[in-house]
Amino acid sequence: MDSRFRAAQAAASVIARHGRRLAGLPGTHLGRVVAPGRAFSELGTWHYWWQAHYVDALLDAARRERAPHGPHARLARRVIRTIRLHNAFRYVNSYTDDMAWLGLAAQRLEALDPGVRLGPLHRVIARELEAASTPELGGGSWWSRDRDFKNTPATAPVSLYFARAGRTARARGLVDWLVANLLDAESGLFLDGIHLNRDGGTTVAREIYSYNQGPVLGTLLALGTREDLARAEALVHAVAEHLTRPDGTLITHGPGDGGLFTGILARYLALAALDERLTTAVRGTARSLVTATAGAFWAGRERVADAWVFPGASDVELSSQLQAWMSLEAAARLNESN
Repeated sequence: MDSRFRAAQAAASVIARHGRRLAGLPGTHLGRVVAPGRAFSELGTWHYWWQAHYVDALLDAARRERAPHGPHARLARRVIRTIRLHNAFRYVNSYTDDMAWLGLAAQRLEALDPGVRLGPLHRVIARELEAASTPELGGGSWWSRDRDFKNTPATAPVSLYFARAGRTARARGLVDWLVANLLDAESGLFLDGIHLNRDGGTTVAREIYSYNQGPVLGTLLALGTREDLARAEALVHAVAEHLTRPDGTLITHGPGDGGLFTGILARYLALAALDERLTTAVRGTARSLVTATAGAFWAGRERVADAWVFPGASDVELSSQLQAWMSLEAAARLNESN
C-alpha cells in the first residue's frame, strides 16, 4: 500500500479523533489529550510539548501534500496561536524543551511558507533558550526553571533550534557539551542528563531514550562538518544496534510522554536517510529503521468508528497517535525519494 496513503489516513484519523477547538472558541485548535474524552477536556491537563509536535505532524502533512497554504498548514498556524491562548497568552513555559520544540515547529512553518512571520514567538523563545543555556556544569541547557538538571531532552532541541537559526557557535557549544558529558562510550548513545545535587555535587542520569538521539542527530546534520557527519553516522549505527527490536523496528517507551519518543527519532532518522553527505550504508540503515517502524504502526492499527487508532485501543492518548502519524509521514517522505 502506498506510504502516502497511509500517512494521509493517519493524519485524518488523528485530527478527527483528537482535534478540537479550545472551549469551543472559533479560530482555535488543539489536540485533545485523550480520545474519546469528556467535553472541554482540552482545558484540563496541559501538555505544551505534545501540542508542539502536533504542529510538526501537521506540517509533515502539508509538506507531503505540497500545500503550504492548505488545510494542514492552516491548522498548524491555528495550533500555534491556540498554544499561546491556552498558556495564559504567552509562549513562555517552565520547561526549556517545551519551548524549544515549539520553536523548531515554528521554524518549519516559516520554511514551508515564507509568507508566515513569527518574529514575536522567536524573540520570546530565543530569549528563554539563551537564559537556560548557562556555564554551570560546563555548559548545556537547564531542563526547567528549577535549574537542577541539565539534560539531553532540553540541550538537544535547543542546539538544533540555534543551528537552524544560523547561530552556529551557540549550537556548537551545546552539542559539544553533550558529546563531552553525556555520550555513553559503551553504547554510543546519549544519556539523559546531569542532576545538580543540593550539596553541589552531580549525579548522571544514565537512562537512554530513543527521542534524545533524534535532535542530536538533527543538530549534527545541520552543523555538517566532517566530524559532525562522522558522529551522525556513528549515532545511526548505535541506534540500530541498541534501540531496536529483533524485527528491525525501533523500540517504544509506553504511554504518556514516552508515547512520543520513537516518532521523534523517526523524523530525524528520515533526515539522515535523505542526506547524501552520509554513506550509502548509513542512509540505508536509517531508511530501514523508519520504514520498518512505520510498517509496524500501520499493521497494529484498529478501526474505531470512522478513524484508525494506533497501535490498537479505543481509549488512547494524543502522544502515541502522533508518534505513529509522525513515523508514517517520515516513511512517506522517504518513499518520495525512490
